[in-house]
Amino acid sequence: MAAKSVTQDAIPTLLSNPTPDSNSDLPEIIVQVTNLQPKGRAYGFDANDGKTKLKALFNSRFSPEIISGNVQNLGLIRILDYAINEIPTKAEKYMIVTKCEVVSPALETEINDGPKNEDSGIVLKPRLENEMKNEAMEIDLKPKQGTVTKSAAQIVNEQRGNMAPTARMAMTRRVHPLVSLNPYQGNWTIKVRVTSKGNMRTYKNMRGEGCVFNVELTDEDGTQIQATMFNEAAKKFYDRFQLGKVYYISKGSLRVANKQYKTVENDYEMTLNENSEVEEVASEATMIPTTKFNFVPIDHLGPYVNSKDLVDVIGVVQSVSPTLSIRRKSDNEPIPKRDVTIADESKKTIVVSLWNDLATGAGQELLDMADKSPVVAIKALRVGDFQGISLSTVGKSMLQINPETPESKKLRSWYESDGKDSAMAPIASGFSPTIKSGGRSMYTDRVPLTHITSDPSLGGDKPAFFNIRGYVSFIKPDQTMWYRACKTCNKKVTDAIGGGYWCEGCQKNDSECNLRYILIVKVSDASGEGWVSAFNDEAEKILGCSADELDQLRSQDDGSAYQSKLKSATWNSHLLRVGVTQNEYNHEKRQRITVRAVSSVDFAAESKFLLEEISKIKGSQ
Repeated sequence: MAAKSVTQDAIPTLLSNPTPDSNSDLPEIIVQVTNLQPKGRAYGFDANDGKTKLKALFNSRFSPEIISGNVQNLGLIRILDYAINEIPTKAEKYMIVTKCEVVSPALETEINDGPKNEDSGIVLKPRLENEMKNEAMEIDLKPKQGTVTKSAAQIVNEQRGNMAPTARMAMTRRVHPLVSLNPYQGNWTIKVRVTSKGNMRTYKNMRGEGCVFNVELTDEDGTQIQATMFNEAAKKFYDRFQLGKVYYISKGSLRVANKQYKTVENDYEMTLNENSEVEEVASEATMIPTTKFNFVPIDHLGPYVNSKDLVDVIGVVQSVSPTLSIRRKSDNEPIPKRDVTIADESKKTIVVSLWNDLATGAGQELLDMADKSPVVAIKALRVGDFQGISLSTVGKSMLQINPETPESKKLRSWYESDGKDSAMAPIASGFSPTIKSGGRSMYTDRVPLTHITSDPSLGGDKPAFFNIRGYVSFIKPDQTMWYRACKTCNKKVTDAIGGGYWCEGCQKNDSECNLRYILIVKVSDASGEGWVSAFNDEAEKILGCSADELDQLRSQDDGSAYQSKLKSATWNSHLLRVGVTQNEYNHEKRQRITVRAVSSVDFAAESKFLLEEISKIKGSQ
């Protein structure tokens, strides 16, 4: 291998131009990598030019290159793009390498301070794998008289002082990559595309009322960051930020991201105020990637139920409901809602609730083309446990119809060839009592029934959720077990003038309706008993028939078939996922237990669970 050399005075050259213009050509800068070691998800090192060292950090995108051995400690690299930052607490500088290439693998020794050949600099041979460790590297050196070692700060000050005014002014706007930003930087400018834009939201707290909205920004390297604007800044920039357009942004601030609310993979989040600068790059069209999704298959959504993590999903639209008007609990204001059922290659379906503008805008578009089974990709969804498991949009959610992505094309191909003729099942019906299916385990938070009924305050502040194993011990035969429901939206219908049924939600008459359960049963286990409510899907699993079928049995003359059906549904063992809330009745708060999911007992899994519980008891003695 030919001998390679470091660049003479490479570190002073880097420090003299801490923010190089990304559009200009940098001089060739080759340094040696020393003291290479991991720093979180990235790798830090000391850049060495033979006389001076500078603390540096590789962009995390280089981590695979380092792990694979392409970039090595004591090796040589050519710096192609970088940013010099300051460490405020230590009054020193460090470099973030955002682009480089390997010049040489590891050398035998570190290039240290000392005399240097005036003509050719330090010349070193790369270490070969078959060389003996005790072989010395041949370095041709000629002493240089009067060599004085200077600190990095002294070099920077001297070179800045010698720089002509026109040269200093020639440092034009420097575009920083997002990965190089941190909360301690002062001036920076980024060039990014808006890949997601949330709705303007209002809030009320102890300091008063205000408004806020978020955007997700992506740079040319694919790095993303979330930017938030409040009040005056939100009003100023809401109309200026347009989805898909490219902007120069400066004079913002960064802070450590709140994991509960962040929707992108970045340790920091950005805040823009009314003094921040946002300039559209009208000439840019294709520089930066568009929205990035991290899709979760429908049958893998179980572990995300009621978690703080938001998920992205993609599916083929199976059905779309009309827009419903729901009153918000906090201020009783009506807000639009629309339910969309989607399916994917797991042959599972799930209901996605669209709210506000997504319900009236994109939701209406989906309703108009529902018969064509479009593919829909939705970013940032909350996973809840309504009807077992469901999805709901939040303020920052984004929806794309028939996106031009590989995932969309693959899903469309599957649906056309196989999916549209396959039997689909709701994801809630696939909930397994074991963790293997990806659903929530029926054993992770198992409690006896008296744990719930003996604590009247349980569920007072917020709903509480538990798993129980119990038997349906009694079903009142004379209770109101069902209601007449709209066949489209499942809301309650009333008798219409002139015949048929009127649905307030759909604002239409229909000649037919469905019956849907609102069942109350007594559940018992070894510790006690309690009354539990079960709605349609869960009640059907408990009773083994639909409400329409049970109504036909009830309407028979002697009613014996009806009584027999109820009797056959009792004293069967079930695993129940229940939610506990507090309801007010006659100015008195009462505990309400509602079944969220029902599963049959897997006796092998149940035996394993009981053995583990016995082991815990023995271990505590």
